[in-house]
Amino acid sequence: MELGDLVEYLENKTILITGGAGFVAKMFVEKILRTQPNVKKLYVLLRPSQCNSPPQRFQTQVMEKELFRLLRAKWGKEFDSFIWERVEAVGGDISDENLGIKDAILRDHMFKHIDFIVNCAATTDFFERYN
Repeated sequence: MELGDLVEYLENKTILITGGAGFVAKMFVEKILRTQPNVKKLYVLLRPSQCNSPPQRFQTQVMEKELFRLLRAKWGKEFDSFIWERVEAVGGDISDENLGIKDAILRDHMFKHIDFIVNCAATTDFFERYN
């Protein structure tokens, strides 16, 4: 599949992206929003935090990064609305049942409408054994 075909394919698609605060997920979200602004919805799964809600975490750990400078320049004052019309930050954890999404209504809605999942989640325990 050519890159142009892939970009066209993503139009009006709903995607779940796990590992939302990680490097790969940030790159993926930015690339999709920059190359296919007509993506229907990006559900970005972020592990829960005691301090910040998922939207707050997405704002500070993803949107405010230098990586989004091209989108900020392109959309100017409309940057925040452009992002939030397409992105929904969701609290959850891939190691939990139902991805740890507590809101059953949101979870059911997501699971009915997601076209595909991009797994960018990774362990953050660098001392974990792999055998």
